Amino acid sequence: MNTSSRKYLSKSTFITGLQCEKALYFKKYNPDYAEEITLAKQNIFDVGNEVGLLAQKLFPGGSDSSFDDYTKINESIDLTKKFIDEGKQIIYEAGFEFNYVRCFIDILVKRGDNWEIYEVKSSTSVSETYINDAALQYHILSKCGLNISNIYIVHLNNKYVKNDNLEINELFKISSVLEKVKNKLEFVPYKLKELHNVLLNKNTPQVDIGKHCNKPYECDFKKHCWKDVPSYSVLNVSRLNPDIKWNLFNSGYINIKDIPLETKMSANQRIQVDCEVNQTRLFNKKKIKEFIDSLSKNIFHLDFETFGLAIPIYKGLKPYQQTPFQYSLHHEISGELKNHYEFLATPNVDPRESFIKSLIADLKNKGDILVYNIGFERGKLNDLINTFPIYEKELQSIIDRMKDLMIPFKEKWYYVPEMQGSYSIKKVLPSLVPDLNYDRLNINKGDLASIEFMKLGEKSINDQKKIRTDLLEYCKMDTFAMYKILKFLRNII
Repeated sequence: MNTSSRKYLSKSTFITGLQCEKALYFKKYNPDYAEEITLAKQNIFDVGNEVGLLAQKLFPGGSDSSFDDYTKINESIDLTKKFIDEGKQIIYEAGFEFNYVRCFIDILVKRGDNWEIYEVKSSTSVSETYINDAALQYHILSKCGLNISNIYIVHLNNKYVKNDNLEINELFKISSVLEKVKNKLEFVPYKLKELHNVLLNKNTPQVDIGKHCNKPYECDFKKHCWKDVPSYSVLNVSRLNPDIKWNLFNSGYINIKDIPLETKMSANQRIQVDCEVNQTRLFNKKKIKEFIDSLSKNIFHLDFETFGLAIPIYKGLKPYQQTPFQYSLHHEISGELKNHYEFLATPNVDPRESFIKSLIADLKNKGDILVYNIGFERGKLNDLINTFPIYEKELQSIIDRMKDLMIPFKEKWYYVPEMQGSYSIKKVLPSLVPDLNYDRLNINKGDLASIEFMKLGEKSINDQKKIRTDLLEYCKMDTFAMYKILKFLRNII
């Protein structure tokens, strides 16, 4: 083997290689094939860094081996060796290298003559991917001469509720994965050799698309590999068993219209396929009329936007618990829009009580409150009741007045092929009201709205004004869309 042409592997490329050897090859030789890093994906990286830094406080007083950029990797590894030689007991971002594989340990702790590895994750559970990650670390450090007595995954505790102060010993759970790691000690060097051989090959590995494109993570190269897959295919049959889906695709049944009649499907999946094949709509006039007749003439269309922080900053919150920061409210009487109300919180200030007071004031009049996916809004209001019981009567009254506009589409009382098996408002709206959609908006997705709000306080005054305008436009679009959808349903009956 010509070692001069060997490529280095790392924890992240090892995990990529386990998921797909072609993705690993592209990452090393064709990185331009990757999709641009979205704001949502960058936020995941940022959250991971934030959680990692906080976890260091579990082991205070450590020596830091971290590097600013990848040109200083070797310096970090040399610095780690220096810290070990000097007898340092705690090292952050300790760097190691063995046989063209590098890894960096979030927290390395010496206990007597042995070392403990602490790998920090921003999730709330331990996955198989994390075990593979840890097994690689154990392998490399052992080969570098360290005696490893234990290896832990440090992750967020989803049962923790913040009180007045953040208690990091309660926020984090520390789970030993030593036994599971030991079960992989033969697998790791075998797989490393295999992946190094992949990278020594002059030809791209031949790997067909499949379930692995999205598991454990959506691949950065998915768009490149899927470029010949139709935007709407058998892979888009809603909630179809993945094994059935991919067996159909790999057998050449790519177009939904070609799916064999004997394919096992649910009633809703069969509706999606039949309506696509026949280009027909499904319309249960009786059920839709019953739904509309159940509504009063006085209707408030309501939509929330929320954010969820990995590290809770306000009292009563758990990690990633969704906190409302914005709402839009369109008020109609007898089918005509009368008023629009809205609320958008101030950044870096607990938005909850202001949100509650504003919502109660805007919904003080009687009338039905129409939402799209009642479970979400109802759940957020119940969270607010738990934290602010003083407002329980008013918030419970709002919950009791709620009705769900999603029901006619979820139950397939109305369905057209353009919905493509989905009952999300972003699929339903353009199929019913083609001249109205989210494409023109600068913020057009809920996750994007959350991230933009969370980062709002970091922006300049001018940028804040623009982003606030975009946020208000997005949320307003949701409730206006609900009004238009209801109007459509009234018209067809």
